[in-house]
Amino acid sequence: MKLPIVAYGDPVLRTKAEEIEEDYPNLKGLIEDMFETMYAASGVGLAAPQVGLPIRLFVIDASPFGEDDEDGPGDTTAKDFKHVFINPIMVEESGKEWGFNEGCLSIPHINEEVMRKENIIINYLDENFEEYEMELTGLAARVVQHEYDHIEGKLFLDKLRPLKKTMLKSKLEAISKGEVRTSYKMRFPQQKKKR
Repeated sequence: MKLPIVAYGDPVLRTKAEEIEEDYPNLKGLIEDMFETMYAASGVGLAAPQVGLPIRLFVIDASPFGEDDEDGPGDTTAKDFKHVFINPIMVEESGKEWGFNEGCLSIPHINEEVMRKENIIINYLDENFEEYEMELTGLAARVVQHEYDHIEGKLFLDKLRPLKKTMLKSKLEAISKGEVRTSYKMRFPQQKKKR
């Protein structure tokens, strides 16, 4: 089932997410819905806060970046990089910072160059609650860093220079008011959930 994606301005996007347990209600269904939602919106990653849930969960399928991966540093291929990350902990970010044009499904039609470290080590649980530690470089590392920021209550906009943020202010206000068109369903801050 495709879920509405929460738009910029919703407080859930600024909330540090909580860890979940193995018995989290309908976790398998939620993960499937998140992948379906991400694919329908042509995204490469989706974090639970982006579908209104302040929990430490994100999904990634970076294969659309597979051909572009040679543009970035390192040798972790984005091709066939599909993973579920539950309760992740960023162990280390290292290496030189490099820029790449990033966007976000919660902030449609805004893409800006963001500087990130080229290497990461992340500890996480998969969908079966098995623990892993993974070293990543290049675009795969970048996608994980972007989604990890979401569960920390951060957005890629936070990494922009103050002048750039000021220049984007009217576009961001329009998004938060629902004055934006997307090919996917969105939930805007002024839209209250029906009880």
